[in-house]
Amino acid sequence: MNEAISRAATLLSEADAILISAGAGMSVDSGLPDFRGPEGFWKAYPKLANSGLRFEEMANPASFLRAPALAWAFYGHRLERYRNTEPHSGYTRLLNLIGKKTGSGFVVTSNVDGAFEKSGFPDSQIYEIHGSIHRLQCCRPCTDAIWPATEVNVEIEQESFRALGELPACPRCGSLARPNILLFSDGTWIARRSEAQGRRFSQWLANVERSGMRMVIIEIGAGTAVPSIRRLSEDMSLRFSAPLIRINPAESQCELTGSVSLSMGGQDALKRVI
Repeated sequence: MNEAISRAATLLSEADAILISAGAGMSVDSGLPDFRGPEGFWKAYPKLANSGLRFEEMANPASFLRAPALAWAFYGHRLERYRNTEPHSGYTRLLNLIGKKTGSGFVVTSNVDGAFEKSGFPDSQIYEIHGSIHRLQCCRPCTDAIWPATEVNVEIEQESFRALGELPACPRCGSLARPNILLFSDGTWIARRSEAQGRRFSQWLANVERSGMRMVIIEIGAGTAVPSIRRLSEDMSLRFSAPLIRINPAESQCELTGSVSLSMGGQDALKRVI
């Protein structure tokens, strides 16, 4: 392990540009749940365990139509928790790292908690592939409008785990609003904001390629259950011949040439390699 840590630290120090890819495991060290499997979800939300509902059923646009007070209890609670959670020190280490690089860096994350933005990363250098809980959209949707969730404060009756009072609504048509997050079986997600971030990411990659910069990819907490981040990291590694540092306490395996596997939590690993 010490040899792998040393190798990762050397790669990062010699890189001209850093691609940071992050999954749910990046947030765990800040005290947030990753909802890994039904047991993880039910442990975080025991009232939903009693109902037998699974994460895939709650994180579904149909839940807002079927049981809007329940759906907004879940997402209102998550929104408030994410607002009140301070990102762990690893975020600042990564921010400082890319600030020293000629080609700077870019964040690609499947997390919706907004922790990178809260830690000081510019919005222009973040690609949230699944959207953000801090933005809302119309459930219908009546337009492709997306707006901040800053005014949303959901009161929750804890015993029944239901949202009380008036639920967030679309300011244009008055229909129920929902977080601007890509959910399961989601045909109504407005991807406009995420797509714009994706275009900026492509422009950054083009600049890295055009300038002949040495890029290193550091992936934190991306598992195989929802493998979108792992696949992206591997695709970028192959495309740019860029070493991939994969940090994951349970699923750090990587067969790519020149890769480094660190079977550790994100915060601990980042303290050691940066």
